[in-house]
Amino acid sequence: MARRSDTKQRMVGAARQLIREHGYNSMALSDVVERSASPRGSLYYHFPQGKVQMATEAAEAHTREQVDLINQLAGQAATAEDLVRAYIDLARDNMQVSGYGRGCAIAPLVIEVGESSEELAAASRRAYFLIIETLALQFVVLGADNASARELAHATLAGVQGAMVTSRALHSLEPFNAVRDAMASRAHALTVSSD
Repeated sequence: MARRSDTKQRMVGAARQLIREHGYNSMALSDVVERSASPRGSLYYHFPQGKVQMATEAAEAHTREQVDLINQLAGQAATAEDLVRAYIDLARDNMQVSGYGRGCAIAPLVIEVGESSEELAAASRRAYFLIIETLALQFVVLGADNASARELAHATLAGVQGAMVTSRALHSLEPFNAVRDAMASRAHALTVSSD
């Protein structure tokens, strides 16, 4: 018998994937139950506030994964340029593996819901803030000054988000490659000028 926390974790993972594939508005709670192979009664037991709570927890799970990923990639990078390339290449490879069918789990909350849900707006802000702060911290560790690291973190995340949209639309990896090359060049210039 599955533990309750396992059921909740499966449901959050299913919600996250559905948001990445179809957006927030298209995510039906019945689809979450089906994809997670969970009993329907578990839905309101684990998520008494319903869809908003589920999406908030999906955004938090996505953010934790991104932060862990950035820290792992930074541990393998010798320079800020290396980290930029590795982070963007991984996003590109994940897009290709998904058949151009999976984007970010946070962007749909901003685009589709915006400020109409205070809880989802706050979750989105927290998510992007943590990702940017993690990137910036790692860029400092890898040799950038504070101001340059923040600039590069913002630009890298914005570039990845834009590449996800255009890559899905065009069914092409070219947007990721262009963003990677531009951001890697900027990372190189910023770290060379801070030496």
